[in-house]
Amino acid sequence: MTPKNTKLTKTQTEELLAVLKLRFEKNPQRHPNIAWKEIEIKLRANADKLWSLSQMEHTGGEPDVVALEPLSKEITFYDCSTESPKNRRSLCYDDEALLARKENKPADSAMNLAENMGLRLLTEQEYRYLQTLGEFDLKTSSWIQTPQEIRKLNGALFCDRRYNQVFVYHNGAESYYAARGFRAVLRV
Repeated sequence: MTPKNTKLTKTQTEELLAVLKLRFEKNPQRHPNIAWKEIEIKLRANADKLWSLSQMEHTGGEPDVVALEPLSKEITFYDCSTESPKNRRSLCYDDEALLARKENKPADSAMNLAENMGLRLLTEQEYRYLQTLGEFDLKTSSWIQTPQEIRKLNGALFCDRRYNQVFVYHNGAESYYAARGFRAVLRV
């Protein structure tokens, strides 16, 4: 659920589009055979999605295009920052975990913050796909969507890349660490 008042000003829109275009042009391996013009047209027609992209950018996610569906023309953006976005770390997994903590509660949960930004956490499959586009989370880790059967047992999943391999781990959902954040996906 995206909050109200999510419209960017004309200046903010132009600045964000310039940043996204520059990143798009610097990283062609992430989106071969996709033209920026097609992306820009779609973004200008979806102001609410631009706001979510601005939130990804503002929190250090460095969003970039990773796919364009040929039939629906749906564009997929992932956080492509080298490490887990710096302003989205030290969060427990979800609000249930946040409420369960008796002491030293983090400021928020990954699931809640993502929802407030109009985003969702990457799945394991999406995270593994991201890792085919570069090397990410070599020093940090990122919460990912956790299956209900694991979450019901108070667990949550996170991933990172070490030793040239992608690893999926588990932890208590209420845990949080300075080096663990979350990566998000946005479809436009």
